[in-house]
Amino acid sequence: MSSSSPDLSVSIGGLKLKNPVMAASGTFGYGVEYAELFDIGALGAIVIKAVTLRPREGNRPPRVVETPAGMLNAIGRQHPGADAVIAEKLPELAKHDVPIIVNLSGEAIDEYVELAEKFTECGLADALELNVSCPNVKHGMVFGTCPELTGELVRAVRRATDLPLITKLSPNVTDITEIAVSAVEAGSDALSAINTLLGMSIDVQRRRPLLGNVTGGLSGPAIKPVALRCVWQVYEAVEVPVIGMGGIMDTSDALEFIMAGASAVGVGTAHFVNPTVSVEIVEGLQRYCGEHGLASISDLIGVAHS
Repeated sequence: MSSSSPDLSVSIGGLKLKNPVMAASGTFGYGVEYAELFDIGALGAIVIKAVTLRPREGNRPPRVVETPAGMLNAIGRQHPGADAVIAEKLPELAKHDVPIIVNLSGEAIDEYVELAEKFTECGLADALELNVSCPNVKHGMVFGTCPELTGELVRAVRRATDLPLITKLSPNVTDITEIAVSAVEAGSDALSAINTLLGMSIDVQRRRPLLGNVTGGLSGPAIKPVALRCVWQVYEAVEVPVIGMGGIMDTSDALEFIMAGASAVGVGTAHFVNPTVSVEIVEGLQRYCGEHGLASISDLIGVAHS
């Protein structure tokens, strides 16, 4: 057993994290909502909910439906707009000792570029995550399902910022590695895998879709095997860090993703079941490394491939 405390720190595209556990976008609000429950500074990073250039009302309700081992959401990126986030949300989150990753969402390349410029200039964001794979809004997956469009978008945003750039990949494609390679070749410093799967549910009594948007993004334990497979494939296809996410509910799940090739993990839907799960996973990783005599969590990254 290691004589000193295991090193949980990891590097994601030049961004140093104290540990590999991140709060995934869309499930953790703007971070400060959870600050009353635990020290959010104990996390590796917080990815705030998707930011749009202008305010959005989101989709019509119902927006959330529970499913076996998961949930469908069709929030539709309800949002106050980028300027409000910069003025009202980020200053509060910046008071906590945790890297802030801003998830950017748009319908045109120009929108992504303008967002990247705004959040680079504000000085409060530590990295940017390009949401090119949202399945519950119109045009939400356009960029993330075509290698050429993914590359075009990443190149444009890369020119607009010097912040670490992460591209969030969609599982709703034939070959996720094609999108991954295109994003990296265009300048993405890291990749997130995966966003939600496109799904739907029907009310058999009303004989109508349960979601007001008809379809939505499936998340939770049900998608973990798919997400794990995607991380495995992406890790073998590129040489940049991969952030694994999709159905992570506990330490064991997080370890699977790390062993499959993830340098960090994003915890999402689990927060709705257990709001303190992320910090519990940090503690669990610390224990696992100590019990197995590992000096660093990095020793586990991709170990299942060997």
